[in-house]
Amino acid sequence: MGSHLRHIVILILLMTVTACIPPGHDNYAPPPVAPQLLTDPAALGTVPEQAPASTWQAGPVTANAQRVESGTYIVQPGDTLRGIANKTGAGSQIIALANGLVEPYVIHPGQRLTITGGRYHAVNAGETGIAIARAYGAPWREVVALNALEEPYILRVGQKLLLPATAPTDPANLSIEQRAASFDLDIDDIVTGSQPALADGAAASEPSDWRKAITPNVTIATPASFSGRFQWPVEGNVLSSFGSKGGGKVNDGLNIGVPKGTPIRASAEGVVAYSGDEIGVFGGLILINHGAGWVTAYGHADKLNVTRGQKVKAGDVIGLAGESGYVQEPQLHFEIRKDRKPVDPNIHLPKRG
Repeated sequence: MGSHLRHIVILILLMTVTACIPPGHDNYAPPPVAPQLLTDPAALGTVPEQAPASTWQAGPVTANAQRVESGTYIVQPGDTLRGIANKTGAGSQIIALANGLVEPYVIHPGQRLTITGGRYHAVNAGETGIAIARAYGAPWREVVALNALEEPYILRVGQKLLLPATAPTDPANLSIEQRAASFDLDIDDIVTGSQPALADGAAASEPSDWRKAITPNVTIATPASFSGRFQWPVEGNVLSSFGSKGGGKVNDGLNIGVPKGTPIRASAEGVVAYSGDEIGVFGGLILINHGAGWVTAYGHADKLNVTRGQKVKAGDVIGLAGESGYVQEPQLHFEIRKDRKPVDPNIHLPKRG
């Protein structure tokens, strides 16, 4: 290959990688090395021999959406909200939302209910929100907002999700490239959409006290409450603080400089919601759900020592720091989120001398 042609190829590769960097993040560059993650068990020793598949990929999704016309339904004697949903094809939660109904959803004969039109997907066993969204080429965060989904974000078999109007009419006609272009994954998606759907009335499984893999089709119960106290996950200098960096760039947490191999410690007790490397900008990433809407994130890890569904205590070593993802020096990206929104970690962490 000639020198001129080599330069063209290198330029194209650099442009491709740069295009993958999501907006709104500060001080990121293409990853210099690939992280050693759960797919490299020999490097970890304390984790399962084989890491589970990504939770959000569990349960293949069939695009079965049915179109419902907008209209009005007059409640008949003996009607229930679920029965009306079955008659009209709309989701019971959407009907309740559109008509200001709250639990226990009392309705009366003769009452006129607004039926919200659109395309509704009926959730099947094992499907996750993220996988459903990807099947339709729709952003999962839009589905969450449209259906007013709330913590713990566990879907139920038979639940009907209203799809965004911007989703393709026939997702079966999408090419692999089109599906990839219409789908991205961020921390909020994993927090709200990675749990497999449960049968109606079934309970989520309790977290594991041991470092063993929990199969992707198992729904994990999240903590019911949280003390609200956090500790620093590592000791180091803050390379990038929380907040706006100008030019539309925002850091949702803190980037803390530490030597490669520094132990990353859980900032508080909780349950591991995710451990993997599917969000390229963060490389090796761990998410811990602490309950009551609190979640912490730990990015750029070189090694991950925990698996989804594992119960951890404050101070437990959950991984080793590195420079995976879009950074050029070893560091930890650390976030604290409350009710899905990033908050300034400095407000919640102990003051350092």
